[in-house]
Order: sequence, then structure tokens, then C-alpha cells
Amino acid sequence: MTGPQWFSQPYPPEGASAAEGIRNQLGRPELDLLTILVRESAQNSWDARLPQSNVPVDYRIDMWTVGPAHTSVWRELLLAGAPGSDNFPLRETLKRGSIRVLAVSDRGTRGLGGPTRADDAVGPERDFVSFIRNIGEPRDTPLGGGTYGFGKGIFYLLSKAGSVLVHSRCRTPQGEYETRLIGCTLWKSYVTLERQGQRRYTGRHWWGDSSGSVVEPLVGEAAETVAQRLGLKAFGAHETGTTVVVIDPNLDELEGPDAAAGYLSDTIAWHLWPKMIGTADAPPAMRFSVTRDGIPHPVPDPRTTRPLNLFVAAYEEMAGPKGTDLECFKPKRHLGRLGLVKRIMPPLNATRASRMLDIEDLIHHVCLMRPAELVVTYHAGPKPPSANQGYAGVFRADEAMDDVYAKAEPPTHDAWNPHSLDRPESTFVQTTFRRINEALEGLLSLGGVTRPGTSNVALGAASSMFSGLVGGAWGIGGATAYSKPGSTATRSTVSDAEETGRRLSARPTSTPTALDPAMTPGVGAHHTDEQSLSGGSAFAKGGSTIRRPRVLYVGEPYYDDRGNNSVLIQEFRLPVSGPQRVHIDLAVTLPGSGGRETDPPIGASMPELVGWEDESGRLYTSDPHVLDGGDTVWRAVVRPAPDTMTEIGIKVETVRRP
Repeated sequence: MTGPQWFSQPYPPEGASAAEGIRNQLGRPELDLLTILVRESAQNSWDARLPQSNVPVDYRIDMWTVGPAHTSVWRELLLAGAPGSDNFPLRETLKRGSIRVLAVSDRGTRGLGGPTRADDAVGPERDFVSFIRNIGEPRDTPLGGGTYGFGKGIFYLLSKAGSVLVHSRCRTPQGEYETRLIGCTLWKSYVTLERQGQRRYTGRHWWGDSSGSVVEPLVGEAAETVAQRLGLKAFGAHETGTTVVVIDPNLDELEGPDAAAGYLSDTIAWHLWPKMIGTADAPPAMRFSVTRDGIPHPVPDPRTTRPLNLFVAAYEEMAGPKGTDLECFKPKRHLGRLGLVKRIMPPLNATRASRMLDIEDLIHHVCLMRPAELVVTYHAGPKPPSANQGYAGVFRADEAMDDVYAKAEPPTHDAWNPHSLDRPESTFVQTTFRRINEALEGLLSLGGVTRPGTSNVALGAASSMFSGLVGGAWGIGGATAYSKPGSTATRSTVSDAEETGRRLSARPTSTPTALDPAMTPGVGAHHTDEQSLSGGSAFAKGGSTIRRPRVLYVGEPYYDDRGNNSVLIQEFRLPVSGPQRVHIDLAVTLPGSGGRETDPPIGASMPELVGWEDESGRLYTSDPHVLDGGDTVWRAVVRPAPDTMTEIGIKVETVRRP
């Protein structure tokens, strides 16, 4: 065999598909190319997992610049027999100073096995011809993620030259390991002038062993030798899988390779998190990694990364006894299971990957998935009543319904379109969305007090009925406190234990309104804020001035994450020096009641003090607790009660010396 060369496919007498038609089969997706690459390639890897294996699938994306030791080899090998530049842009790519590549690899998969010629692939083992030769093969994996095999086109679309190398290792029918290497280009059809006259070509090209009537992959030792010369990672002795190398990937929309690697890591987490969560009894189904020039870019852990941890909680709700079965009653069919969770949470810092899913600062979405547990899309529900509240859901289709939902998906598998189906299948998909929306209406209700979209008081509008309060899970917020910017009100009396308090707010404070003290029984007046109060109150005793302890609040209260929990934080100072005893005073107000409750009804929860946190992050959990006054900024960390509005007060008194 001579060295590998390119072969360009001419149109046969019976016709063939033009490269443009194959490239366009993904349509015009809303997602960008890198997101589609992650979704489609991961689906391929999952569908190719080894049968009856408890070993997770290893999926990785590596980007690098071909080093000087290999650049000349790439040009020597990949320019052999290449068509002219006008019809084959890879030629110009290889002539440039540097060659960038992006490789998508999986291990713990079966590799591209089976016959290498399409006319020989008559049995069930035809992975090679399905990926390299044929277009539009129906799926042959029960409950698999893919459907018609169009997703492989994303590799060619991502390459500026429309070119990839495919390096795979599989098992032969005799049980032996076989390495295969082939190059493919999918560009544009063209006409060229030859000695016999003009001839049309499809725009499809293959690189490999061209000694026969069809270009075959390099196999065995020949494949391993050439792969080594190109600098491709070798397979282990008993390892199978596939690496697809995208030559000159289009990363122009991102600010360099580092940004691309970070975006890919984030995208993997958003779209593949169900495969990343293991249990005490089983490891995660897949392992993921991303590198740029050998530097790892860790994929976020969905269990500890906000807001994905909310979807993980919803998944566990769905899979557990608290999950809800969704049914279609006419015709009768079990659709799947739904899990919903709601939580106080700080506003989301949106990333490029979340914005690609239309997820900005609020989480109000249900993750849709088929039994393969690959994310289809995030279905947006009604927005929560406050920017500090969120909910997440997971719907997993029943196995018996998998074909219905699969047929409702476009080639990019990122939506369920009931209008593309006939009845009764369209009814099943439409009913799925109806049942999800019904469940969300129940989740968003406030005990019948108000619902989004009704004419009652808008939950996010910080009605003056509930001004000054911050919700627990679904409270209504205002923008008041015991003190307001510019307020100078102080207590008219002085006692040994002088009290100040603050009602937390979810409403912006640009236009604050003073809170009527009468709204809070037992609390007589406002305290002043840090801008208007220089220290504690004072009185004369025995000819000396004694300053009473006070609390100065620093900034506005805010939500923060502590592990998987969201907490309320109020920063404060004790301006009078010396040791002082602080005590938390927590209460709740229920929607519509207007009353302040410090003793919860039977079975109800109350806000809890997590602790007093100093500037170094050290937490003191006792209450009361002695703190040092001065310039130190302390934080009161409170876990709010669900379905209530939390009121926080801080009491302070002098520590009497014996």
C-alpha cells in the first residue's frame, strides 16, 4: 500500500447527495455550533457505550495547536492527492503558519466497528458506515439519544475547512482489537475540467487507503503509525472508542481558545448534567473533561454549582417517591414523571452558556428529557414572584413513550414540537406541556392568596401591604427597614438593653418609604443607618458620659449561597468599642395576615440563625453571642422559613463586668 491519499467523489450515474445538502440537514438551529457539537457528540458517545458495562463513558474535548514537530507531517500526509484550493479549503489551512484542532473523544464505547464499505453493511454492526459513509440512518439503539444521524454533520460545520480526522478502535467479529484512521471532508459540489471533459463532483472527499475501488480507512499497525506521526493520542491495549479531530475549528465568536474552553466546560454542565450525577450505589454514567493546549478547564459539578444544583434536586424529587406521574386521560397514556423544587436564591449571574438557553437572571424552567436522560431543552414556566426566588423542574418521559417524543424532535434534538406529529401522538406531547403548566400553577400559588397573571396584588411589585419584608420561599418583599437612608429618628427612651431591628427587603431601595412603627407591634421607632448615625446613644452618670451600644447596618440585606442552601445576610457594625452581647430576634409574617409571629403553629417552621460571621468567614453559632465592637463588619446569617416573610431584628446589650 502506498501512503494515504485523498479521493474526491464524482457523481455516479444513479446520482448522489451533494455536500451542501448534507451540511444543511441540521437546518438553522437556534443554538450555536459549539453547543450543538457538545449535545450531538455526547449523544453519539452515550449511544455507543459498551453493553452491560458499569464503567462510565469517558467524554473529553481537547483543543491544541499542532506543534512544530508534527506540522510538517500534517502537511505532507494531508496534502497528498488533495484537490485544488478553490474546491478544497483544507489545502490553504494546512499551508498557514499554525494548525489549530479540536478533538472530541470517547472511551468506554464500542468504537466505529462493522464493515467499512456501505454495500457490505447488511447486518446490525454498521457503526463505521453509519458515521463515515451514510446519511440519515435511523437509530438502532433502543432508548438512545440520537434519531436520524444528522448530528454528525456538526463536525464538518464547525471546521472552517469542512474537514475531520476519525481515529477509532473497535472489536472485530473475531474478538480482536482493530485501530482505524480515515479523513473526511464535506464542502461544496463543483465542476472541474478533465481530459475527458467537464465532470461534476459531490463535494465529499475521503483520505485513506486509496489502493482499491473505494477509499478505505488505514487499519491496524498502519493506522497506529500514522496517528502517532500526527501526534494523536494512542489507545490503550484493551481500550475502544473514537476520536474525531476537527481541523481549524471556527471559534471566531469567542475571545480566544481559553474562552472557548471555558464555554465548552459550562455548556457540558448545562446540557449533560444528568450524566454527571451519581448515587451512593452507582458512579456517574459519564465523565467529562476539557483541555486547552494541555491545560485542564474543569467542568462544573452540578451538585455544587448554582443553579444546576436546583435541577439536580428536582431530578431527585422526580426519581423519588415525591415525584408526580403525568397522565393523558384521552387517549389514556402514562407520559412520564415530574419533579419540582422551589427555593430562595440570589439572582443568577448569567453566562454565555445559560444565555444560549434563554436563561438569564431567574430560574423558572423545567428540564425536559427522554429516558436516555440527555437534556432536550429547558421549558420556561411563569416567572417567580421575586428576583430572589426560583424554581426548577425535571420531566422524564416514560420509556413506553420514547418513540413519540423522539419523533417530536428536530434534527438537533433540542425541542418537542407537537405540530410535527399526527394524532394521537401530538395529543400526548401537547398534554405533557399542559400537565407541566398545571403543576407549575400549583407551585406558584400562595395558599390561594395570589397567582401570577391574576388581578391580585403582584407578587414581585413589593406592595405597600407588606413593605419591609423579605419572603422565605414565596414571600412578598418591600424596601423598608427600621431605618431609612437619611432618617434621623432615634428612641425617645434609653434602657440597658437597647434594641434595633431591620426588616429585610427584596425590593430595590432607590425609592424607599419609611415604615410605620405601628405596623410592627412591640417595636417603637426607627434606627438610623450608617450614613446618619455616628455611634451609640449617650447619657451622663456620675459626671461621666457612657455610650450605649447600638447596631449600625452596613448596606442592604442580600441573599447568598451556603452550600446547597440560600440564606439571608445582613452586615452590621457595633460602633461602640468593647465586648457586647448580640441576640437575634426573628419573626415571620404570613401573606395577608399583617401580623408578626414569633411562635410558629404546630408543624410550621421558623427562620433560624445560622450564625454570626466575621470578616474572615469564621462562623459563631451560639445565640446570644459576645462580639467585639469597633470597625469590624459582622454578618448575621439567617435561614428563612418557607412560605413566609422573614423579619430580622438584632438586639445588643453591654456585657457587664463583675
